Amino acid sequence: MRKDPLTAAVVQAGSILFDTQRTLDKFCDLARDAGRRGAKLIVFPEAFIGGYPKGNHFGAPVGSRSAEGRDLFRRYFEAAIDVPGPETEIIANLARDIGADIVVGVIERAGEGGGTLYCSALVFSAEGRFLGKRRKLMPTAAERLIWGFGDGSTLSAFDGACGKVGAVICWENYMPMLRMAHYAQGVQYYCAPTVDDRDNWAGTMRMIALEGRAFVLSACQFMTRAAAPPDFSAVQGDDPNTVLINGGSLIVSPLGEMLVGPVRGKETILTAELDPRDIARGKMDFDVVGHYARPDVFDLRINTRAQRPVIFDEEGT
Repeated sequence: MRKDPLTAAVVQAGSILFDTQRTLDKFCDLARDAGRRGAKLIVFPEAFIGGYPKGNHFGAPVGSRSAEGRDLFRRYFEAAIDVPGPETEIIANLARDIGADIVVGVIERAGEGGGTLYCSALVFSAEGRFLGKRRKLMPTAAERLIWGFGDGSTLSAFDGACGKVGAVICWENYMPMLRMAHYAQGVQYYCAPTVDDRDNWAGTMRMIALEGRAFVLSACQFMTRAAAPPDFSAVQGDDPNTVLINGGSLIVSPLGEMLVGPVRGKETILTAELDPRDIARGKMDFDVVGHYARPDVFDLRINTRAQRPVIFDEEGT
């Protein structure tokens, strides 16, 4: 376990909807800015690359789909990225150049000609390696129209240069068993990319920090209507100054202390000094997968196999 303190950053900014290249350029600028501030762990929001089309229903009331909605999904699909792919190579090189672990939310296209999109969190090491992805297990409400469901094959935490890094996306954080799966892997830096800008999100993050005795870093988008193209139909209206996603990013200590944030109403980069020794201090009296567990009463079993609808047996078997 790393013992010396490090600077961590959560980036509160929004995508440029349906424009992957400009969003990637913005991502690189923001990551370099965080790196100049000394950050060794940088967390970006949910769906930052690929975008979160908040307020649009994709022409899909119950029992009906519109041609306009299908075309909007086509644009969204084209704005998503392949994992791995050219964008992940750029991010890995950037992580190496600035010497920081990076967690970023993306919209991922299924490979091999698939037509499904996934809301994923990608993790990169300061050595310039793509460590892996976490696909959101349970899209929320209308997200289920545009995103597929992840499975247990991407529940792993990752060994970054800063320590053990986990990524739990938005309302996955309300899934107790998923949280336990991360605690059991010894997550030190529990990253929660989100677009949940509600006031009560901060309370959820403090509870998780106390429950897992880990640092919790939540990055939320700040996005206005101006970041979407003119023909994007949002229920919030067409005023370019209308706020679609209002932020609320924060960092919490293993004892539930708010180290920085929540901040709303603007794009910003929040930083905090994290002392990894605070994790052991917190676990003195509470270790949810250790001395405070009761495996004689409760246990949790996780299916980590990739779920595939079609399996081709090898020839001759």
